[in-house]
Amino acid sequence: MKTIDKKITLMNGTKIPCIGFGTWQTPDGTVATKAVKTAIQSGYRHIDTAAIYGNEKSVGEGISQSGIAREELFVTSKVWNANRSYDKTMVAFDQSLKDLKLDYLDLYLIHWPASANQFENWKEINLDTWRALEQLYKDDRVKAIGVSNFNSLHLNALMTKAEFMPVINQIEIHPGYPQKELVHYCQNRNIKVEAWSPLGSGRVLQDPILASIAKKYNKSVAQLCIRWCIQRDLIPLPKSVTPDRIESNRQIFDFIIDEYDMKTITELPPLGFSGLDPEQIKF
Repeated sequence: MKTIDKKITLMNGTKIPCIGFGTWQTPDGTVATKAVKTAIQSGYRHIDTAAIYGNEKSVGEGISQSGIAREELFVTSKVWNANRSYDKTMVAFDQSLKDLKLDYLDLYLIHWPASANQFENWKEINLDTWRALEQLYKDDRVKAIGVSNFNSLHLNALMTKAEFMPVINQIEIHPGYPQKELVHYCQNRNIKVEAWSPLGSGRVLQDPILASIAKKYNKSVAQLCIRWCIQRDLIPLPKSVTPDRIESNRQIFDFIIDEYDMKTITELPPLGFSGLDPEQIKF
């Protein structure tokens, strides 16, 4: 059975820990620093952040205070929508490194695709941004590059012109929003899928069906959701600022959800979706 130390090999040979620690909506300052430090000292080796989260300096401080060697950690950040394009992405990357106080990143992602609802030339915008990520990869300033919130349409358009394929697609996934078709699309192309908001930002935790299944395994609903991701060969990114929850969210390697329960969870009616559709966003 996997443990938190288990690593998954991406298509370019880079190894990524099978579970990450998310920092979206984590307040900047002491809260973020303590959460990241606690997570690393609890055993997490995979930290996910982004420029738009506004907490990269605090995340970097938490990394620094953890006492764990940089090479043992896997750190991800993302270029925000306002910094799409080759030149702006290069500047944004430098700023993220400075804020995180790091010499390199393990993974850099395009945070959201430019889409047709906002841009006639959305394909060109995404490709221009991707060219910057490819250059950062060639320069060995980042170990792997990928995307976030891309659907199959965005991926198809990008991959027809890309020199390097995205190794990761980080998308919203949780019970009630399994994204089965997109996961299948990515996995068929050896693009690993990361699940942001695997707990539906807490929206799924009171669901009675999930509660009943979790009780069967003597686990919390949060642990059940994270384990469900693991068994779908996804890389979940649970987030918390509470030490006991940070710890409990990693205690998901001592049980296996049976096939019937996996199917039940996957086929739950719509629940907990953030409403953030990459084809419809206005930001």
